[in-house]
Amino acid sequence: MEILESSIFDLSPIPMWLEDYSEIKKQFDVWKDQGITDLKKFLQDDISRVTECAHKIKIIKVNKKTLDVFEANNINHLCQNLNTIFQGDMFHSHILELVSLWEGKTEFSSTTINYTISGKPLDIKLRGVILPGSEHTFKQILLTTEDITDYQNASRLEEKNRRLAEARFIYSPTSLWVEDFSRVKMRMDQLRHIGIEDFRTFLDVHADFVHQCVEDILLLDVNQATLDLLKAPDKDTLFKNLNKVFAKEMHQTFREQLIELWNGKIHHQREAINYALDGSMRNVLLQFTVFPGYEEDWGLVQVALTDITARKKAESYLEYLGKHDVLTKLFNRSFYTEELNRLERGIVRPVSAIFIDMNGLKEINDTRGHDVGDDLLRRMGNILSRTVSHSNYTASRIGGDEFVVLMPGADAQTLDSMMMTIEELLNIDNQYYSSHPIRIAMGHATTFEGENVECMLKRADQVMYQKKKDYYDYIMEKAEG
Repeated sequence: MEILESSIFDLSPIPMWLEDYSEIKKQFDVWKDQGITDLKKFLQDDISRVTECAHKIKIIKVNKKTLDVFEANNINHLCQNLNTIFQGDMFHSHILELVSLWEGKTEFSSTTINYTISGKPLDIKLRGVILPGSEHTFKQILLTTEDITDYQNASRLEEKNRRLAEARFIYSPTSLWVEDFSRVKMRMDQLRHIGIEDFRTFLDVHADFVHQCVEDILLLDVNQATLDLLKAPDKDTLFKNLNKVFAKEMHQTFREQLIELWNGKIHHQREAINYALDGSMRNVLLQFTVFPGYEEDWGLVQVALTDITARKKAESYLEYLGKHDVLTKLFNRSFYTEELNRLERGIVRPVSAIFIDMNGLKEINDTRGHDVGDDLLRRMGNILSRTVSHSNYTASRIGGDEFVVLMPGADAQTLDSMMMTIEELLNIDNQYYSSHPIRIAMGHATTFEGENVECMLKRADQVMYQKKKDYYDYIMEKAEG
């Protein structure tokens, strides 16, 4: 088996490198002990750290293709010219590889530029995988450096193009579907024949046409990435459970696809939602194309699904961060400002507000530490979240220890009830955390007839600051007496 594996390595048509990253693993451990958490920023702050890591990599062996591509006579010749081969933008892509390993990933990839020993630039796609048994030491990492330029040139040759197309389909990391849309084409042609011109209106009237077209599609093949994406053990299981993959959201997406095809756009893309067989949702970027030579009947089309679930979650989280305070989970000052502008422009009246300031938080931070202070803030955030839940009211953290509850449509009586709720929840919380009670100053106001929201807020703020002053005056008197 070892001889066979060595033969596969040596005869591989793709440059392959077996490298030892164990010194990088040791460097990672040192940095983690020093408290480094954001490796990407740490490396970008000082690019020499990337160079330092690159010099710690040991080349164990390479295959013949590697020597040919980089114009090396042997491995020693190759190693003596690494500064020529790896230069320029390579170090920026190397950061991404290091970050992947830092985060515990066993695979990584990047696109960069390498150079042959004679100085010829090579656009390459680098892929790396930690070999089994080396996950904790990085002792053996297998890398491939695919020359994209040669790939494009080779693809012009018909025989190589066929083989590459097959390999790309089978081993592609993107979910690929090969389908027959010819019956969909015939159904659309029949509509044109009977004089239908406004296809969108036709679909509005005949919603069942979309379902009929779905039934007309013949699924010919999918690749392994599709099975992985949709958690299917094999193609047969996937084909028998397509109703689980294409839920109700898919029909709206497919409706828009049909409109694109009606308008002659046989190459198009859009975001869609599919479901894996375990029920988990997949956000995908769907790319549809009719294969060359099948433009007249759509007998062979390819659908590529790129999993963008992580990206969508990241976008949602970034959107969340744009409006929320991470510590308390309440809305932040940015949202609060927008909400004020909306209420000021709106016609809903009265509007009430509650201003809250936590007493003694700075002293707690100074004497007991910020962790204790942060815990108090989280508790306050939880109290306010529970207070405004199941209502159209909002609670925002607008400063270090300042909070505001905005209550559109709430009169003075409703405002009093809300303040009682806050006090009740605060008392319950303080009983549970009796060693670290929360003390607050609370001001409130409701808009008068014809009063704008800004003036009302100033009144509420003044009440709050007066109560805060009274609290500290009381503390002072108690200390002196």
